[in-house]
Amino acid sequence: MREQMLAAEKVKALEWRDNALYLLDQRLLPQHEHWQRYETAAEVALAIREMRVRGAPAIGVAAAFAVVLAAQKLVDSPVSTWSAALAADFALLAESRPTAVNLFWALQKMRDCLAIAVQQAQPLPILAAQAVAILNDDREANMQTAQLGLQVIREASAASQHVMTHCNTGALATAGFGTALGVIRAAYLDGLVSCVHVNETRPWLQGSRLTAWELVGEGIPSVLNVDSAAAHLMAQGKITWVIVGADRITANGDVANKIGTYQLAVLARYHQVKFMVVAPSSTIDMQLSSGTAIPIEERNGEEILYIGEQRVAAQIDAFNPVFDVTPADLIDVIVTERGIVMQPNQQKMHALMQDN
Repeated sequence: MREQMLAAEKVKALEWRDNALYLLDQRLLPQHEHWQRYETAAEVALAIREMRVRGAPAIGVAAAFAVVLAAQKLVDSPVSTWSAALAADFALLAESRPTAVNLFWALQKMRDCLAIAVQQAQPLPILAAQAVAILNDDREANMQTAQLGLQVIREASAASQHVMTHCNTGALATAGFGTALGVIRAAYLDGLVSCVHVNETRPWLQGSRLTAWELVGEGIPSVLNVDSAAAHLMAQGKITWVIVGADRITANGDVANKIGTYQLAVLARYHQVKFMVVAPSSTIDMQLSSGTAIPIEERNGEEILYIGEQRVAAQIDAFNPVFDVTPADLIDVIVTERGIVMQPNQQKMHALMQDN
């Protein structure tokens, strides 16, 4: 199975080469595949803010390499000045997206590495190695979660099934195979998925633009639906799993994910559809006791008032939260590379994070 999964890796969201970070501009997909070269931390912070790169794991990886870009500008400066000189870049990157905890996790990894690196004569290779390790670790975590998620689906039913997913949790959102979409990929390769129902995911349409693009490119049977068709589809009795990613998971198992996830969980519970959350352990924030403490990013209302440059709404104010919080008691299983948590709660989440 792992060999099949590796062969299925066809899409990349970012690359580090020639001492620069290259990002696939996800705003332009699927019409245009445009790679942009970035050479400063400020440029990467803007790319994160403007959603040229998105998905919690991919944001974390991009931020790690942004720190390396900032450090490259300091090679002629005394090493003793690096920590102070990089403080503004760390702050700028931290401000780019407030909800995705992988961003802050990756930046902390780079801070810890910097504290060690500045004690060496050549700190830059140490920082670059740490960023590469963050990328490789996320890719490996994707593979592990995919196999664990497949195990859960297989144990629930050996029949080929219809599943639903929301937003984009594939290779475009990570350093490799994907989180929720990685599980779906693995289940398809194992013959357990006959159709993927893709929510369009308003207002940025990550489902119709990105997830659909990934699935169609791999020949995985799929169909696109408007977000508000989810209840109707579940009522038909065909969908057995809703499988989504996460931008932050708190100590009690509450999950922040793309806006619309919470209502899917409510619908899934009513229709007796199983609900799976798939994320790397770097998404788990044990410092927050529950989802009520998660900062929820709100974006400019113009994103829902306009399509391109054409206004489609009346002259009205818009409320545009990017995420919502799904309570743990609506989640059947959380899958991470560390293990599987059925019916998550504080005790089980603590055990997951302590046992590894």
